[in-house]
Amino acid sequence: MTGTPDVRLGNWQAVGLVAGREIKLKVRSKAFIAVTGVTLVLLVGFSLLMKLISGGSDATVGLTGPTTALEQPLKATASTIGHTVDTRSVANEADGRAELAAGNLDALLVPSGDTFVVVVQQDLDGSLEDVFNVLAGQLAFNNAITDLGGDPSAVNETVARARVEVLPIEPPQEYDGQQLVIGMVAGVLIYMSLLLNGQMVATGVVEEKSSRVVELLLATIRPWQLMAGKVLGIGVIGLAQMAVIGGVGIGAALAFDVLTISLSTAVGTVVWLVVWFLLGFLVYSLLFAALAALVSRQEDVGGVITPPLMFVILGYVVGISVLPADPGNKLVETLSLIPVFSPTLMPMRLAMGGVPAWQAIMAVVLTIALIPALVWLSGRVYRNAVMRSGARVKLMDALKPV
Repeated sequence: MTGTPDVRLGNWQAVGLVAGREIKLKVRSKAFIAVTGVTLVLLVGFSLLMKLISGGSDATVGLTGPTTALEQPLKATASTIGHTVDTRSVANEADGRAELAAGNLDALLVPSGDTFVVVVQQDLDGSLEDVFNVLAGQLAFNNAITDLGGDPSAVNETVARARVEVLPIEPPQEYDGQQLVIGMVAGVLIYMSLLLNGQMVATGVVEEKSSRVVELLLATIRPWQLMAGKVLGIGVIGLAQMAVIGGVGIGAALAFDVLTISLSTAVGTVVWLVVWFLLGFLVYSLLFAALAALVSRQEDVGGVITPPLMFVILGYVVGISVLPADPGNKLVETLSLIPVFSPTLMPMRLAMGGVPAWQAIMAVVLTIALIPALVWLSGRVYRNAVMRSGARVKLMDALKPV
């Protein structure tokens, strides 16, 4: 007599089926497609906008009469204090004033004795005023040297060569401005992805619980398989979304010459972005899935996932508020090694550069070490709470062994 065949699913086969179901549902979701499409359009549009507005000068100055001789000194002076100035020769002061009125010039230099007068339409930008003040001082200095019988060009050359010698105990870390921007963008992408995909896991758990679908599913598979499959499926979709968005964003910036960083640096940024999304998603989605199982209504989801969500928000806020002004901040450096803050802070620091290899490795190792503990903890809470409908299940009750 032939025995009844064993039709039970294997552990990972069950997880794979649940994950495949989640992937199909999310890929067909209009909201998912819309969010991904809008994000890609915004990134490409931002790169194009930066291309259009970058590379221009900070101001255009009109020169007339003897002030045309100030073209090179004006540009050199502006350069020394971090500004870019374009010049345009005008036939006379009247034409220059007309150009000012038309908005074609930011300022007009007209001769006045041994110096010049700055004519503007209404007011003078503070940074441009600094340029003119330095230039006026240089002209006064040159005139004084000439009056004393000296050679202003020789004196200026000697002064230009004078430099203070700096002997640092430790070599300073250089931060590229473009990498700082990339770090901020990386932080925003990680933050938004963790929020959207993590909460997607939580709402999915409650949706199945409130509709009693979970009872049908758990009749054939185990609770941990259902939770793991849901996390895996949404994680795969989120990972693909992050890789596409990061790749298209960096690619567009490089294509439009908005970024001049090397291709290897750009690829490294995207790779770290994907790695930290994956690690961060695993950490927070496990927490969100377990805590969401405590409630039976969608309105209650926000209340149970708020505590872990605050770590995501806090890490993001600290990163974007502190790192741009102080990339080497010690507090951020310390927080970025703590697993609950690493997913938001470490990719920002890595994109900016200057992170010691041991810190990057330690952050990854500590986060990976936390995941098995969260799997066990979240699995117990989910298993004990997902079948209880009605009133909110207390966390301590869900942690008790069955």
